[in-house]
Amino acid sequence: MSKISRRTFAASTAAVAASAAFGFKPALAQAYPARPVTVIVPWGAGGGTDATARIVAALLEKDLGQPFNVVNRTGGSGVVGHSAIATAQPDGYTIGMLTVEISMMHWQGLTELTPKSYTPLALMNEDPPGIQVSSSSPYKTVKELADAIKAAPPGKFKASGTGQGGIWHLALVGWMQAMGLPANQVAWVPSNGAAPAMQDLAAGGLDLTTCSVPEARAIIEAGKARSLAIMAPARNPVFKDVPTLKEAMGIDYATGAWRGIGAPKGLPPEIATKLTAALKKVYDSAEFKDFMSNRGFGTVWGDAAQFASFMDKGDAQMGEAMKAAGLSKA
Repeated sequence: MSKISRRTFAASTAAVAASAAFGFKPALAQAYPARPVTVIVPWGAGGGTDATARIVAALLEKDLGQPFNVVNRTGGSGVVGHSAIATAQPDGYTIGMLTVEISMMHWQGLTELTPKSYTPLALMNEDPPGIQVSSSSPYKTVKELADAIKAAPPGKFKASGTGQGGIWHLALVGWMQAMGLPANQVAWVPSNGAAPAMQDLAAGGLDLTTCSVPEARAIIEAGKARSLAIMAPARNPVFKDVPTLKEAMGIDYATGAWRGIGAPKGLPPEIATKLTAALKKVYDSAEFKDFMSNRGFGTVWGDAAQFASFMDKGDAQMGEAMKAAGLSKA
């Protein structure tokens, strides 16, 4: 090695050592993100998942200094978008909004993807289902409704809130199981979502709906329906007059639709750590809190490890409910 090469090598080595001594990180970790990041949403524009993703993306962009561009990849009951997240390069430049359906779709035989197909980054939101009846319903409390359901023959009561095997259908199944009743004690009428189900409830076509209270809010505030209880461990501060099932019936059953941020499996740990820290700043911000509160969306934080555990627990719960309802093909 020439004298010049030796001097250059020695200088480079000294620079690296000095950087390490002063706690500087490698340039790669420091630079991320060095270009725009794509945020995949498995559901259509204008919905709750899309709205949540856009506020998160806007605040990440503000904090990290690069565009976070939301892209809606719809289709296949959520399979298309969730697949796009899982199969992207694990370089931090494609992340996405994971939703409760990732703990349901594989039980239905729609995909092989499971919560373990991703690098979990943060849980941001959960909305438990409420139990709604029309304003003309004779049932003033959830216990009165439950007693009537128990006394009735299977199928007499009719409910809706989403399609067959959707999260709100499985919430109803779980509630029936928690009361020691058959999964089909209340007949499920498939719908295209909570909004049409609430309209049907108000018109007298249903006995009850199970959907989140924010989704039912417009019909409730119009005086055409009321919420009797929510399937959650605690009341929603926005709907503080609606009791939990445990408060109203002594039933310790909770579930809900949730949203979190994930990345392809194999994301470098330093990038995952940086994203989780940035997402915590988003979650703690007044902008995020106000945005979610104004829409009645529930906020719940879970870091990467907590989000992974949360998804595993939900996956097992959804599997049990689907098997009980005869919907599992796994």
